[in-house]
Amino acid sequence: MTRKPTRQPRHGTPEAPAGEATRQPPVASPSSAPPESREKTRAHPHAALDRSTMSSLARLTGGLSPHAVFDAWSDWAMHLARAPGRQLELVERAQANAMTLGQYTLARMLGHAPDQPFTPGAHDTRWRHEGWQKPPFALWQQQFLATQDWWDAATSDLRGLRGQNADRTGFMIRQLLDTVSPANFPASNPEILERTRITGGRNLIDGALHFADDARHILAQEHRPVPKEFALGEVLACTPGKVVWRNELMELIQYAPVTDAVQAEPVLIVPAWIMKYYILDLSPENSFIRWLVGQGYTVFCLSWRNPGAEHAELSLEDYRRHGIMQALDVINAIVPGQKVHANGYCLGGTLLGIAAAAMAQAQDDRLASVTLMAGQVDFAEAGELLLFLDESQVAFLEDMMWSQGYLDRPQMSRAFAAIRSEDLIWSRAVRRYFLGEPDLPTDVTVWVNDTTRMPARMHSQYLRGVFLENRISAGRFAVDGRVIALKDIAVPIFVVATESDHIAPWRSVYKTALFTDCDMHFLLTKGGHNGGILSEPGHKGRHYRVGHRPAGAHYRDPETWLADHEPRAGSWWPEWARWLEANGSGAVPARVPGSHPDFPAVEDAPGRYIHQD
Repeated sequence: MTRKPTRQPRHGTPEAPAGEATRQPPVASPSSAPPESREKTRAHPHAALDRSTMSSLARLTGGLSPHAVFDAWSDWAMHLARAPGRQLELVERAQANAMTLGQYTLARMLGHAPDQPFTPGAHDTRWRHEGWQKPPFALWQQQFLATQDWWDAATSDLRGLRGQNADRTGFMIRQLLDTVSPANFPASNPEILERTRITGGRNLIDGALHFADDARHILAQEHRPVPKEFALGEVLACTPGKVVWRNELMELIQYAPVTDAVQAEPVLIVPAWIMKYYILDLSPENSFIRWLVGQGYTVFCLSWRNPGAEHAELSLEDYRRHGIMQALDVINAIVPGQKVHANGYCLGGTLLGIAAAAMAQAQDDRLASVTLMAGQVDFAEAGELLLFLDESQVAFLEDMMWSQGYLDRPQMSRAFAAIRSEDLIWSRAVRRYFLGEPDLPTDVTVWVNDTTRMPARMHSQYLRGVFLENRISAGRFAVDGRVIALKDIAVPIFVVATESDHIAPWRSVYKTALFTDCDMHFLLTKGGHNGGILSEPGHKGRHYRVGHRPAGAHYRDPETWLADHEPRAGSWWPEWARWLEANGSGAVPARVPGSHPDFPAVEDAPGRYIHQD
C-alpha cells in the first residue's frame, strides 16, 4: 500500500507553508482530546483565574505541585502515627544503628580499620576519594549513611499507605538529606581540603567564577550554545545526507550510501521529540546512523522541530500523522514497492507502537518490521518517573503549559537529575564549585544540554493519556476514533532494553511481550537509557542477552527470561543488523538522496531544525 505524499511547496524552498503540519485538525478521541476538555463542560469565566494562579505558583516551585507534596507527607505521617509496631521497629533500628556506629568509632579510635558497616548506593560517587576511609571523615560519612538507612526504613511500605506516597516521601527525604551531606562542605570533604592545599586555594576562586557564570545563565535563562569543537553538522550529526522533506513539524533526512549495494528495505528512525535526534548520530566513531549506513542500508531519520508558543495546539495525533505517517508516504514515493523497517527510540518508540497498531488495524501493510529501542508501550511500572506524576501533578503542569504554550526542557531535566541527585546534582556541584573543575564537554553532554521544548497540548496528552492513565496497553487509546490494540501488529518486532535504565526500566520495556502476539526478539544490553543504546562495536566491557519468542508462544515473565539467557560479550548492533537482514528481501543498487525528481534535496543534512534553540 503506497500513498502519495502531499506535494512539497517548491522543492528546495527553505520553509514549508506556515501551519502545514497542523492544517488538519486532530480527531476528537480519547487519545487526542485536549486537556481542557473536562473544564469546558463548566466553562466559567473565572476558570482562567484558577489556571493563571496555578501557573504562577508552578514557576515558583519549578513545576512541582505543593498539593502532591503535602498529600504524600500527610498520608505517610498519619499511617505511621497509627502503627505503634512500626514505631517500635524504628526505635530498635535507631538503637541498632547507634550501637553499630559506636562500635565502629571505638575501633577506629583504637587504631583498627574495620569494614565500614554502611555502604553507599551503586550510583553514589561522592565517597570515592581515599580520604573517606580515614578518620574523622570516615566517621562523618558513616553517620550520614546510618541516618540515610534509618529514613529509608521509616519511609518504606506501610500497611494502608499508598505505595506511590511511600516512594515519594522516601525520595523527598533523600533530597533533604543530600543537602546536608558532609561531602557538600569544604571543611568536611577530604578531597576539597586536599585540592585547596595543593592549589593554594585557586580551586575555590575558579569555583566561585563557575558559580557566578552558572547563576548568570540561570537568571537570564540563556541557552548555552553548542561548543565549536562539537559543531553540529561538522563534528556531531555529520553523517552525509540530504533533507528530502520538510513540513512545519519535522524534517526527513535521507543519508548518502557508502556501499554500492544496499538492502532493499529502507530503515526509518523515529527519535524522541523530547530531545534532538542526534543522540543517534553523535561522533563518527559512535554514531548509530553512520554505522547502519555502513552496513548497507538506506537510512531515513526524522528531525523534529523545536516548538515554540505558537505550536501550543500541536497534538500527539499531529506527531503521528504529520511525523511518522508523512515520512512513510515520502519514503514509499522515493523507494516504491518496498516495505520499511521502522525503528523508534524512547518516546519515538512509544509513538511508533501507536502508529504500527493503527496501521495494522487499517490493514496498512507498509512496515516490514518494528524495532523499539528503550521504548515503552505500558507505563504501569515506568520506574522512578512515576514519582512525579499523579492527577494533581499533571494538572499543575498543564496549567504551567497553558500559560506559556509549552514545557521547556530544563523544567523536565530537573526531574531527571533529581532521580540521581547524589551524582547529577551534588557531585557535579562539588566538582565545579569547590574543586574548581570545568565541565569538560563530551558529545553526549553536548546533546544533553541542547534542550528542546514540548508543545502544551501534545505533552499533556502524553502525560495524561499515555503515562498516567496507561491507555495504550489498557485498550483505551484511540486513533481516528477507533481504539487500537498492540496485539494486531503482525510484523516481526525487535525490542531493545538496557539493564540500568531509570527512564524506561527494562522490565517495563519487556512488557511489550505481554501485549503483542507477533514474532518477537527481546534484547537486554548493558548500560543506561542512552549509554546502553550507544553500544558501538569495539566498546569495551559491553554485553547483551537476546531471546526469541515465536508468534503465538506463551508469555514468560522477565525473571524467567533473564535466568534462561546468558550474556554475550560485545555490541548488540550486529545482532540487530543480522535480524534486519533475515527479515529483508536482499540487496539492490544503492540509492542517492535527492535523486528522485519529485523529492530533490531541500538542503544538506543535518538540516535546519537541529539548530533551533
